[in-house]
Amino acid sequence: MRLTDQFGYELTLSDKDALAAWNASVQAFLAHGKSTPAHLETCLSLAPDFALAHAARGLFCLLLGRAEMCAAAREALGLARASARHTPLTERETAVVNALAAWLDGFPTRSADILDAALVKVPEDALMMKLVHAIRFVLGDSIGMRQSIERVFSAYGESHPAYGYLLGCRAFSLEETGDYRLAEATGRRGLEFAGDDAWGLHAVAHVHDMTGRSEEGTRWLENHPGGWAHCNNFGYHVWWHLALMHLDQGRADKALALYDADIRKDKTDDYRDISNAASLLVRLELEGVDVGPRWDELALLSDKRAEDGCNVFADLHYLLALLNGGRRMGADRLLDGLKTRARSETDNGRIATEAGLPTGLGLEQYRKGNYASAFSLLTSGRDNLHLVGGSHAQRDVFERITIDAALRAGFSTEAEKLIKSRAHKRGALDRFAEQRLEICDKMLRAQRVMENNKLRAAGRV
Repeated sequence: MRLTDQFGYELTLSDKDALAAWNASVQAFLAHGKSTPAHLETCLSLAPDFALAHAARGLFCLLLGRAEMCAAAREALGLARASARHTPLTERETAVVNALAAWLDGFPTRSADILDAALVKVPEDALMMKLVHAIRFVLGDSIGMRQSIERVFSAYGESHPAYGYLLGCRAFSLEETGDYRLAEATGRRGLEFAGDDAWGLHAVAHVHDMTGRSEEGTRWLENHPGGWAHCNNFGYHVWWHLALMHLDQGRADKALALYDADIRKDKTDDYRDISNAASLLVRLELEGVDVGPRWDELALLSDKRAEDGCNVFADLHYLLALLNGGRRMGADRLLDGLKTRARSETDNGRIATEAGLPTGLGLEQYRKGNYASAFSLLTSGRDNLHLVGGSHAQRDVFERITIDAALRAGFSTEAEKLIKSRAHKRGALDRFAEQRLEICDKMLRAQRVMENNKLRAAGRV
């Protein structure tokens, strides 16, 4: 006898307690809940031959972006395949197993494509919907995220148990593709059905960030204090968003307080947590804030991760910590690894070549004070930077460094173009842009004085 899951799809599962644990693990995954691994472990302890659970566990491991998790993911694939040899799998279960194998072969793009092709046949499978969304997010494929959601959107109704989570994913994909008004409305609507959907909550915060409405964004997050209390480390990321809102309003003291009390409350070496911390410290320093010894802790952890090589987005943030924390040898090891991976014929190799390596080398030159070289390298990778994954808000730290490099190199015209390009993509000017445009204007006026002999002569009088 085969049981069906909470979405009405058949599973190669016959134990009702295992089914309950499986449904709970899927629900927790949709909500970014810290209880996801515990539920999954319970499910597999009751049904050790459940191939879908093994395959999902493998994909969860790869989404963590840690070198040691690759071995765990391979073990999960082996167990899933062993189960499939004596228990015929459903088509969608087979797709998840094949998606895990594709990623382990070095092609998460194929993994997402396999899942998307299967999702069309089982559109109400919210687990597969969320897996595709997560993988395409790691790949920086905002268009793919949106297309995936839109293909299955009509299959969901308000009675679907994951309707709110679908709306949260849709809101984020709309925001990342620039449809800010619909994104905000969709995210707010989703929370009416899934109050614990931290992803949808944070999608609305992204809209506030991108449209220069940091005061509204602050109120939005502060009015939902329980919206991410149940989360795994994603909760630190939501605190990070709140810190960005305060910084945009000139309240660096509040941003630093959130850094110490919440964002780095637990000194983990998860790449997403390192990324939150490093990018916030950079933003603070660009505003002239002394962050004290906070780089030391991040640099020490990043040094141990310098050769992970799992995720270019992670590499670039480790590099920020290593360079700013004065760990030159660690930075060299990381850059050498990027150069090596750039020669591999995998998705990671392509991303390293087109975006990771020029950006990484640009960060190195920026730290050395070679601002013209930094600007040249950073801009050479700018158009492809989305390939490293993450969101517009997360990658914005590299935009800010590039603009600062241009200003420090005396490239006022180029800086102004970058600032306006950034504002066009974001939908509005924020405090960072307004202040830098003022600097550009002063630099351009000074340049005109220097180039005008009459004005220079008048100035001497």
